[in-house]
Amino acid sequence: MTRPLLSLRIDLPQGRIGPGKIALLEAIAREGSISAAGRALGMSYRRAWDLVDALNRIAGTPVVVASPGGARGGGASLTEAGRSLVADYRAIEAAADLAAEDRLAMLAARLTR
Repeated sequence: MTRPLLSLRIDLPQGRIGPGKIALLEAIAREGSISAAGRALGMSYRRAWDLVDALNRIAGTPVVVASPGGARGGGASLTEAGRSLVADYRAIEAAADLAAEDRLAMLAARLTR
């Protein structure tokens, strides 16, 4: 039996942070650009940029710093605020997962009988 997964979305007054936006930030950190991160996640550059823009507004400070393209190519990386946002989200997610572990197991057992 596969274990149920908990998906976490945090609704703040400024906007919503969830697994998709956090995965995008992690992909930007890994891939080194917004466009490459979008491709890795199967989304358009426009969608990726819109999500980064939303995260910047939610955080009240840039979470990604992008350098323009050109002959040497562009790139992007997470700011300290972006790295902190990912770390905070993953810590909250881990705590919620741990807190819900027993209940998720009971739910799975009841639903697979």
